[in-house]
Parts: sequence; C-alpha cells; structure tokens
Amino acid sequence: MKKQIIATLTACLSLAGLSSCGTQETEVLFDGSNLDRWEITGKAKVQSNVLQLAGPQTRLLLKDGDYTDFELHLQARTVDGGKGSVAFHTDASGKGYAVALDNDRQSPAWWRKTGSLLSVRNVVKSPAKDGEWFDLTIRVLGKCVVVKVDNDTLVEYIEPEKPFRLPAHEQELLSHGTLALVASEGFVEFRDITLRRLECSKDERARQRAEAQDEQADEIIRLHQQDFPVLDYHVHLKGGFTKEAAARQSRRLGINYAIAPNCGIGFPITSDEGVYNFLDSMRTQPFVLAMQGEGREWSTTFSKEAREQFDYVFTDALTFTDRKGRRVRLWIAPEVVIDDNDQEAYMDLIVEKTCDVLQEPADIFVNPFFLPECMNDRYEQFWTDARVDKVIRELVKNGKALEINELYRIPSQRIIEKAKKAGVKFTFGSNNVSPEVGKLEYALQMKKACGITAEEMYVPRIK
Repeated sequence: MKKQIIATLTACLSLAGLSSCGTQETEVLFDGSNLDRWEITGKAKVQSNVLQLAGPQTRLLLKDGDYTDFELHLQARTVDGGKGSVAFHTDASGKGYAVALDNDRQSPAWWRKTGSLLSVRNVVKSPAKDGEWFDLTIRVLGKCVVVKVDNDTLVEYIEPEKPFRLPAHEQELLSHGTLALVASEGFVEFRDITLRRLECSKDERARQRAEAQDEQADEIIRLHQQDFPVLDYHVHLKGGFTKEAAARQSRRLGINYAIAPNCGIGFPITSDEGVYNFLDSMRTQPFVLAMQGEGREWSTTFSKEAREQFDYVFTDALTFTDRKGRRVRLWIAPEVVIDDNDQEAYMDLIVEKTCDVLQEPADIFVNPFFLPECMNDRYEQFWTDARVDKVIRELVKNGKALEINELYRIPSQRIIEKAKKAGVKFTFGSNNVSPEVGKLEYALQMKKACGITAEEMYVPRIK
C-alpha cells in the first residue's frame, strides 16, 4: 500500500522533557482498512477496523519501513491474558528492541508488564489493564528511547556508547529498521497506528552522551538482562524527595520503586482517611504502593479494607514494649535500657518480640535481625543458630517474606542462606532516609553470594 502522508509538522513538542526535533512526516501505518503494508506470519485479521493478532508467535512485519528517529503512536488491547510486543529497529532476523504488551496480573513474569523495554528496562507496574484499550507511544531520538502508556512515562533509557548485553541479547541495540507487531500468547489487538519521523539535533546528542549510564560497571542492567525482577520494595518520600523526583530517578537508574508511607501513631498517616488520601494522590504514578506499619498498634489503627488497598504491607520489630512496660525503639540508643547489663537476656527479649511481630498481618518482615548499636559489634555472637532458626520458623509458619535491607546491611549472609534453605521469599529494600536512594548494592551482593533466583522473590499483589 502506498504510504499515506497525512501531515507535515515542524518543531515537534517534546516527550518527557526531551529537546525539540526537526521537521517530520506523519504516516498512517494502519487505519482499519487493510494489511497490505504488513508481512504476516501466523494468524491476523481485521475486524471492525481493529487489527487482531492471535498467538502463539504471530508476527506482522512492516514491509517498507526503515526508520531511525521517530515517534510511534498506537492503541492496543490485550484480551483474556494475551501477551505480545511492539518491536522497532527490527527486521526479519529479529534485531532491535521490543516493548512488552502484558497485562496479565497472574503471569509468572510479573516484572515485565506493558511498557517494558524488554531486557533493558523491565517495568513492574503499568497503568494498562487487560481487556481495556490503552495508548502506547514509543519515541526514539538519537540514543534515547521513551515509552509512554496513556499519560505515564514508564521508560526513559539512553543507550550508552558501550551497552552491556549478554549473548542472548546482543542484537538488542539501536540502529535503524522497520516495525513489528507480535502476539506471543493469546489475543492482542491494535488500532490507529501512526508514525512520524524525527531528527535529532547535535545538542540533543551531546546531552544524551553526557547523561548515559556506564553499563559496563552497572549491576542493574545485568539484572534486566538476566530477566530478574528489578524492584526496590522499600522506598520513602523523605527529605524533599517528591513523587515526581522519585519517578525520574527510577527511570534514570532502571530500578522500579515501591513507595511506602509510614503509617501509625505519631507518623504521617494515622487513619484510614489518611490512607485513602495518600492512595488517591498516587493513582497516576507508576509505582508499586506499600504500607509500612509502625509500632505495635498499626494493625488495629487501620482497617483490613484500607490495608488491602496497598500492593503489600510490611513492618519491623524495631518498636516494642519491654518487660517493664517501657516503649523501646531499638535504633534510638537512650531507649535501649538493658537491666543489669544482661545483654543475653535482652537478646532473648528481642527474639521473643520479633516472633510476636511475625504474627501480625503484614506480608514482609523488614529491617530484619536488627540489633541496637550497643550490641551490633557482636552480631554473629548474639544471632546464634538457635535464635535465627526460631525466627525463621515463625517466618515460614506465617508466610512472611524477608527483606534484605540496604540501610543497615542486614541480615547477614549466614541468616539469608538459612532463610533460603527454609523456602522463605525475599525482597530488596533501601529504606532510604533521604532522597539518595541507592542501587541495592548490599542486596545484589547477597543475591550473588546466596544464589537467589527470580522465583525466590516475593510477588506483590499489584492492584
């Protein structure tokens, strides 16, 4: 089919804050009339102006397309758990990148939902829903790829001069090429597919070179390449760290964030009303949302209905009441009163209180196996095998996942290995106290040392 040029535009509007580009042409690649421009492998048809692909492995390749810088826009819908992708800079060999179409909340690969730039920036939470139409925009300008679903920017990836690629992904690079629509499983539908060519300026290319990450020394890109869930399960909006800044930082680092407000008496959220106000303020943000239950009153302060609005709930055992009725916060040294300086007895108290906390209706035990400052220099001495085993038995009995915590660099490798052997699931959590959220260095060190697999990571109940 002859190209249908419907407009010539100048000075295009930027996407996700990127600089403007030069003159472009907008082409209609599919408007519901026919499939003449597409080479079809598998099962595809047009019905009621909708392009319907039926998996497995149905692929439509645009015959005469050759694009470098462009903005692609389309509407898509997955049906009954259907899965697929949109590939670009591709050809018959399958080179180039692919953007995921997967809204199946029950899928084992829960960490690469719709909008993921597969194997490079996998997205844990997407606004798209199965059975509903959504807008997908893919923009390639120079070395920058931006992916938007509806009005949410999910990916902003700058390919560096020397990308890190495992052998299985060595063809996933920017170059030029055509487009492909894929249904890998079930049914995927498309409509209103348009594309406009862009031109990347020298200034924009220079900006991208300056901002590109060094992937040769980056552990995060390795996780994406290994198809491992890249999620920081424990991030706080503290110290002026806004949700907008968190979204930008998440995209820049390639780490999905779970944002968790502190909920409990004396904390920012103290009621069900506060929970719903927070959730309403975050509905348009591409974050997993978690509740941190504070103090031992949290489970009665908030209703079950309010707690279940979060993707998961976590708590710790850092706050409790000691045997003399004193409120203890283990991270505050003056509140740790050890009677008769009997640290072994105090250690037994910590274990007892920890086991009590593990009865509470949380999903994840965070800041785990913490010790107060006055005892922490003898961590292995106090956390004996018997004490560790007692806590792990309670973790297993109550179905709790275990956090590997960045702030305190706990638990130790020995404890993690014991939990793994017992079948406990894991999370990685920064527990940041400032806007400087790291790159999960301790968690990734433990992942390697203990051989933690994707299947051993806790799966959020993403709403």
